[in-house]
Amino acid sequence: MTHATSEFTDSAEPAEGGGPLLQITDLAIDFSTLNGPVKAVEGANLSLHAGKTLAIVGESGSGKSTTAMAAIGLLAGNGKVVGGSITFDGQDLVGLPEAKMRSIRGRQIGLVPQDPMSNLNPVTKIGQQVAETLLVHGMATRKNVDARVVATLEAAGIPDAKSRAKQYPHEFSGGLRQRALIAIGLACRPRLLIADEPTSALDVTVQQTILDQIERMTAELGTSVLLITHDLGLAAERASDLVVMHRGKVVESGPARQLLEDPQHPYTQSLVKAAPSVAVARLSPGAFAADATERVAKATDAALQQDAPKNIVEIRELTKAYKRRGTKEDFFAARDVTLDIPRGSTVAIVGESGSGKTTTARMLLKLIEPTRGTMLFDGKDVATLDRADLRDFRQRVQPVFQDPYSSLNPMFTVGRIIEEPLTTYKRGNSAERNARVHELMDQVSLPHAMLRRYPAELSGGQRQRVAIARALALKPELIVCDEPVSALDVLVQAQILELLGDLQAELGLSYLFISHDLAVVRLISDFVCVMKDGELVEAATSEEIFTNPRHPYTRKLLASIPGNELEIDPDAA
Repeated sequence: MTHATSEFTDSAEPAEGGGPLLQITDLAIDFSTLNGPVKAVEGANLSLHAGKTLAIVGESGSGKSTTAMAAIGLLAGNGKVVGGSITFDGQDLVGLPEAKMRSIRGRQIGLVPQDPMSNLNPVTKIGQQVAETLLVHGMATRKNVDARVVATLEAAGIPDAKSRAKQYPHEFSGGLRQRALIAIGLACRPRLLIADEPTSALDVTVQQTILDQIERMTAELGTSVLLITHDLGLAAERASDLVVMHRGKVVESGPARQLLEDPQHPYTQSLVKAAPSVAVARLSPGAFAADATERVAKATDAALQQDAPKNIVEIRELTKAYKRRGTKEDFFAARDVTLDIPRGSTVAIVGESGSGKTTTARMLLKLIEPTRGTMLFDGKDVATLDRADLRDFRQRVQPVFQDPYSSLNPMFTVGRIIEEPLTTYKRGNSAERNARVHELMDQVSLPHAMLRRYPAELSGGQRQRVAIARALALKPELIVCDEPVSALDVLVQAQILELLGDLQAELGLSYLFISHDLAVVRLISDFVCVMKDGELVEAATSEEIFTNPRHPYTRKLLASIPGNELEIDPDAA
């Protein structure tokens, strides 16, 4: 790994008197609303010493990001610190004039936010955005700023930095965009870096690379890190100390590995129990294989009685090629993919972004047409379906997408969203459709009172349950789940995975489960297909993949799961 230039290796000074660099004491934060003040943080305490990494974990709404944003003076307009203190290097930041706060923010305290596409200006070149930070804080002059920009981007691990500096955010991959944010956050060599979910949207291998980059750069600079995350495995792997927040309060804190291997507070125990990344280590070998064998055998017997094929889906040498612009060469998004989905089973396709897993799923859903290859659904070639058969196919195969907010019509109520497939396919009369909608709400464990609400009024987990209810409306046999839990916190994620498992057992569903998260795949899949660069490189039962991976790429993916080496006490969790 290349080392940073000499311009980027100055070490941060230790905190005065050898005390904590950041000390938060009895912090209380309120948000003003039309219905009065809402307490977001109550009596929070934490301390972070120079050169250390402290992680704050918890679900959405726990107060972890709000606490961090208060430390950098970036609370929302209706947010206010109403009690306690935030001391940075001996200076209380609460109530500090904005002009003084601006001299600290960026220069002394850096920030790497969660979503690079929302935090990078889409109409400004990357180099200009880095240059702005350097110039504002006096870290460069007009004469040397271009050289400093290149050095900063190189230090963040961006290849060909001089050329890349002239590109716009949309020309960067997700991982490179995150590196650009790291470059901006560390450009002024701050003494404290706040990293707010810096890798939550990235694949495990890219995530590992980004975190390694942050760790290397902060170590060279002597920078302390306040890491905000909902991934407990990642927190244990990257932080020396851990703070657990729940409903605005710190419920437990201590050394990271010790706290996760022996959690004391019931909430921490529930987080550890629900977290896929740390759950991998404590799964009993063969448990899922035994369950799969029984379930698939039952579905196969039912199929044979109805003279139906054993496999609900059979894909052979499926390929999707696109013409490269300006050349005669083809780009293969998926090449010669061959797999089966046995009835009643969950088959997962895993791989990094660009591996071809979503392309394969979209071909199966007939959202895009394959270049070549065959797909059989219930023994029929999907490519040759006539209009009536295609209409039947679309009722029997339903999708659940990654982001329920974008896949649900924001102008429709929950009731109308779930009823829409029934109306489109003319299922029953109004009373029968209404009864079916109520039945579906019960199946996904949502109260009937939510039927009049709109998607914006629901949590992420509730929206995903609505998406699942809509997918179930027509009583499909196969559901294609494309990253259905990647945007959810661990507790909500666990609830959705449990719901999918319960529905499979109850309704005999088959799943094609697309994911880049092997820890999640371990918890739900019966069979796993690993894709890389458009090709299927390994396929086996879930147990075989996780206990005896054969392909080097599969082994690399497994090694990238954060926290997979933790020794968890099942009784404590």
